[in-house]
Amino acid sequence: MNISIVASGSRGDVQPYIALGTGLKARGHHVQILTSGDFEKLVREAGLEFCSMGVSTEQILQSDEWRSLTENGNFLNIVRGMNREMKKHAHTLADILPDMLTGTDLIVAGAGGMGGVFTIAKHLNIPFVQAFVFPTTPTSEFASPLTPKLPFGKSLNRLSFRVMRQMLWQSTRIADVTVRKKLGLSSAPFFGHFRQLDKERIPILYGYSRHVLPIPQDWDDFVHVTGYWFLDAPSIWTPPDDLVQFLADGDAPVYIGFGSMGSRNPQEAGKIALRALELSGQRGILASGWGGLTPSDLPKTVYMLSSIPHSWLFPRMKTVVHHGGAGTTAAGLRAGVPSIIIPFMGDQAFWGHRVAQLGVGTQPIPRKKLTAEQLARAIKETINNTTMRQNANELGEKIRTEDGIMNAIRVIEQFARG
Repeated sequence: MNISIVASGSRGDVQPYIALGTGLKARGHHVQILTSGDFEKLVREAGLEFCSMGVSTEQILQSDEWRSLTENGNFLNIVRGMNREMKKHAHTLADILPDMLTGTDLIVAGAGGMGGVFTIAKHLNIPFVQAFVFPTTPTSEFASPLTPKLPFGKSLNRLSFRVMRQMLWQSTRIADVTVRKKLGLSSAPFFGHFRQLDKERIPILYGYSRHVLPIPQDWDDFVHVTGYWFLDAPSIWTPPDDLVQFLADGDAPVYIGFGSMGSRNPQEAGKIALRALELSGQRGILASGWGGLTPSDLPKTVYMLSSIPHSWLFPRMKTVVHHGGAGTTAAGLRAGVPSIIIPFMGDQAFWGHRVAQLGVGTQPIPRKKLTAEQLARAIKETINNTTMRQNANELGEKIRTEDGIMNAIRVIEQFARG
C-alpha cells in the first residue's frame, strides 16, 4: 500500500509517527510522512519519503509569544495560539494537501488529521486511521489529559473529553473550512469532526502502553492501545567520544532536558538545573534541545548536548528529569529508571501524575513553581527510594516486551483488507 502519515507538533510529537512509518515500510508498504520541514532529516534518515507541510514548528515554538504561552501553561491561551497559527497557514495547507494525498491508499493521522486531512480522505475515498499518543476517547474512568487537574469525578470525566475534543477541533477548524471551500464542499457541522469519526467507527490507535495507562472498560472495540512506537537510533549511529568518556569517568549521571519547551529566560533554567545537581551531589547531563538550556562555565561534573537518541542515553542515567511529553516519558519508562516530570502544558501534567501513581517517579513539579531546592529534593528521592527504583525497573521490563509498532500495523492492515 501507499500510506501517508500526517504528523504535527514538536519532535516528541512527530517521532512516534516516524517510528510507525518505519515499521510499515519494513512490511513492504510505501510510506510518506507529511510534517514540518524541521523533521526532513529525521524522516529521510528513517528511509521514508518526506513531504513538507510548509510550517516550521521550531520557529513557532522559539518565538517570544510561544515561549510565553508554554511557560505560562494556560491551556485556553495555548488553544487560542494554535488557532492563530492555523489561520496563518490554512490557505497554504488547502493548496498542497490534496495533491500530496492523491494516490494514497490509506491515511494515518492524529491531531494533524483535523486540519482538513480527514475531509480530503472522505472526498477522495481514502481509508483513514486515527493515531494518537495520548487518549482522546471519552471514558468515565479518568479525565481528559488536556484538562486541568480538577476533581471531576466519574460523572464528568466523559464530559471533560468532549470539551477537550471540541477545543482541539476549533483550534484547527479554520484549515478544514478552507480545504472544504477549495474542494467545493459544504462546511462541517460545528461539532462535526469527532462525532463523525465515532459514528463511522474509524479505528483509533493509541501509541502508549497498557501497563502505563490501563485500557478503560467502556471503550469500543475499534479503539486499540497498541504499546509505544519507539524510534531507535540508526544501526550506524555512534555516540560522541567525549560523551562516552564522561560516562565512564564516574557514577551514572542525572539527565535534565525539557525538549522543545522554551523559556523566556533559558539562562535561569540552566542555573536551576546546575544548582539542583550541586545540591543533590550528582553528576549531570543537560540537553538543550529547542528549550535553550545554555548555562556557561559548566563544571567538570556536567556534560551538555543538543540532542541524542533517548533509547541509547536513558538506560545509562540514574534519573531522568524532563517536561513530560508523551515521547520522552515513554523513553524514560522503557529505560527502567525513575522520572521527575516538570510539566509546562498540554498532556504533560497527566503523564507526570501517572508516573507518580505508578510509583516510578516523584510527584510532578509545575515549571512555574520549579526551584533548585525542589528539584534537588526530588533527585535525592529517586536515588534513595529503592522501591521506586525497583518499580521503574519492573515497568521498563514490561514495556520492553511490547511490540507497539507491530500491534498497530496489524490493526492497519486488517482495516485496509476490510
